Amino acid sequence: MQLMWFRKDLRLNDNPALHQCCLNGPAAAIYFVTPSQWQQHDVAPIQIDLMQRALNHLSHGLGKLGIVLHVIEVETFADIPQQLSKFCKQHNITNIYANSEVEVDEINRDIAVQQLFNQNGQQSLQLYQADCLINPGEVLTQQGEMYKVFTPFKNCCLKLLRDRVNLQPYPAPTAQGKAIENPSITIALDKKESSAWPASESDTYQLLQKFIDFQVEDYHQNRDFPALSATSQLGPCLALGIISAKQCVYYLLQAFPTLLDGNATGPVIWLNEILWREFYRHIMVLNPRIGKGENYNTKAKNIIWLNSKQDFKAWCAGETGYPLVDAAMQQLNQTGWMHNRLRMVCASFLTKHLLIDWRWGEKYFKQHLVDGDFASNNGGWQWAASTGCDAQPYFRIFNPTLQSQRFDPNGKFIRIYLNNRLQQRQALNDKQIHQPFEAIVEHKFARQRALLSFSVLKATGQQEG
Repeated sequence: MQLMWFRKDLRLNDNPALHQCCLNGPAAAIYFVTPSQWQQHDVAPIQIDLMQRALNHLSHGLGKLGIVLHVIEVETFADIPQQLSKFCKQHNITNIYANSEVEVDEINRDIAVQQLFNQNGQQSLQLYQADCLINPGEVLTQQGEMYKVFTPFKNCCLKLLRDRVNLQPYPAPTAQGKAIENPSITIALDKKESSAWPASESDTYQLLQKFIDFQVEDYHQNRDFPALSATSQLGPCLALGIISAKQCVYYLLQAFPTLLDGNATGPVIWLNEILWREFYRHIMVLNPRIGKGENYNTKAKNIIWLNSKQDFKAWCAGETGYPLVDAAMQQLNQTGWMHNRLRMVCASFLTKHLLIDWRWGEKYFKQHLVDGDFASNNGGWQWAASTGCDAQPYFRIFNPTLQSQRFDPNGKFIRIYLNNRLQQRQALNDKQIHQPFEAIVEHKFARQRALLSFSVLKATGQQEG
């Protein structure tokens, strides 16, 4: 019996570990629920709900293939090696297959499992790469180093994708025996309704195809306007591995065969977003210290944060007095999702206007996002805070009022999420709606203060430890 160990790869298609496991079958499958670990990792209740739904779809699909899915609860990753070894002995399993993950705790978990297996000499863990388009460590400069700037990283990726990377997704595995009925799965933790997002592979694929067929060609024009439904909405599915980045690019290429030659069109700009995700994953693997809360740019330790708990509370509640920031935070709090342009605006406001440590915002986002993904969340926050790899220059400080006027010109998005608050004020026209109202900080003052505080990053540019 072979064993497939599922993690954030809750799919049958394009799953190299599952594919190989079933080639060597018969196969069984296992998934570990780790409540204390998830709490440490700030996994959002809405993401746990999506996870539960996705697991049940996966379980049903595995059952059709005659594969039993065993769901075992342990508190933390530290409990997994012994539990996994015990399970394998009980079921006479010697080979375990899994797809690797990029985060520090996950990498250390796998090392601990392999060390235990090496000691007892009875099992082996075989790891595959299913999360990135290209293996971390393979996108390198001519000097053999990791790129520190996104654009040359992207160009190298495009060349590799054109020349030698096989983007053909792995097929779903063949049946391993007679169909069975796996029991339904309940994760007994706090959850928040996630039904706005697909949880099955088939529904996720349909969402991808709909985006490719009807929206991606206009993506470059519409993606920054939060009142429009112009983004793919695939982030939650990518975060849990219901679909892979490789599948997204493969099916995009079917519709746009010259995609990798690059023009400033919607499909290319969306591909860039997938490559930003890739960039942050490669950075995470090659700089594991940023997975432990450290700044990528070591000079950032000299930033003096104000860290006002009162201001942070107002930001979390969407009560800063800046309409676009407040509407965005309401969107996050109510729906578990926030438009990408608004993530940048809110992160910039917290770190630059309020001088609050980016780690506070990173944690809050992770605790609420249905698409919470450590590498992308960390990368985005460090970008906005000017502490990261290829970050926004420290002197570029978003003006939330101008952002509002530019990307929500008629105030449509603001009105969706601040309607009750706006009713308490006089009728606002499309110009007035963008103006701060009882703001917790004045923009010009906040900008000058931030420039002074962040000037510690000025000398000789980026440094990494």
